[in-house]
Amino acid sequence: GVHGRGDESGGGAVKSRSAAKEIAVDAAIAVLVVLGVANVLVVVSGGHPLDIAWRILAGTWGTPYGIAQVLFKATPLLLSGLAALVGFRAGLFNVGAEGQITLGGLAAAVTGALLPPDLTAWIALPLCLLAAAAAGALWVSGPALLRVKFGASEVITTILLNFVAMAVANWVVSALMHVEDTTHTPPVVAGARLLRLTEWVPAFKGSPVNAALLVALVLIAVLAVLLGRTPFGRHVDTLGSAPKVAETVGIPVARLTFLALLLSGAVAGLGGTSFVLGYKGYFETGFVSGAGYLGIAIALLSGNRPWLLLPGALLFATLSEGSLLINAIVPKELVDVLVGVTILAVVGFRARMTRHEAALLSGARDEEAA
Repeated sequence: GVHGRGDESGGGAVKSRSAAKEIAVDAAIAVLVVLGVANVLVVVSGGHPLDIAWRILAGTWGTPYGIAQVLFKATPLLLSGLAALVGFRAGLFNVGAEGQITLGGLAAAVTGALLPPDLTAWIALPLCLLAAAAAGALWVSGPALLRVKFGASEVITTILLNFVAMAVANWVVSALMHVEDTTHTPPVVAGARLLRLTEWVPAFKGSPVNAALLVALVLIAVLAVLLGRTPFGRHVDTLGSAPKVAETVGIPVARLTFLALLLSGAVAGLGGTSFVLGYKGYFETGFVSGAGYLGIAIALLSGNRPWLLLPGALLFATLSEGSLLINAIVPKELVDVLVGVTILAVVGFRARMTRHEAALLSGARDEEAA
């Protein structure tokens, strides 16, 4: 009997080591695929891979202004990634962040424009942030109800509402609130503006990076605790990984599903505040430009761990800013293609890693049983 247990324990350890090695190999393959495709695209476009890489790195992380630009572009990506992560943890797929960011930005702009001009920032700014979060949550409440009441796929309903959100925003700006001869809303009051980080870091001068970045980091910290160390978080994880078990142990599945989607929408709604309250000071259509969809890839890359959203957001923000720096040498669209390849590599890697993690868990259970 003792020898039998030793064999089982050894088998579990071997299985765990094997799965861990396969994870490392798959990660290396994903990175090599992205680098290989990037090199081919650069060469075909008439550039030199090392020269292009150096220009991107030197123009982004090589100067304070470049760093600030990367941080500015990473801010909405962090929030959209966090919104997707909340859904994933509950086994839900919120593909509507693009529309939720749009309407969140619009709500913040309209609220800020209608407030009294002399209202203090301690009141004006929280009101605008709450309006943004409420708009995002409200916009996803329809898909949430359809999911809970009728089992409708939130993937379909949220992605379709993206187009409706853009149409609503265009109508509000063009028909109800716009500055004459422009396509944007009136400016928000001074108290509703987010502070530029140049106030604290003078070297960032010229960049619109603002306190929305701090809002994003605080939200990541709060949700890391909420999802990782509270009964609510444990219930969300149970719902996402084993919905039948969640029902069996008495977790209110319908209510939790509804709340998880609302929380996801609220976080996404805040994604537009960096542009509206921290940069332009007003809403204009088309400012989101794919941030809601990129957030899904960033959440996948993080493995649904809130703090690991940072590397993915910084990666895609670096590519976005870098595309402007190399446009004179190779087409800017090259980076867009590279982003797509990176997303596919991440999705493929995560799919395989999930299977390897299951093997690791199986090995750990074998060892424990032994």
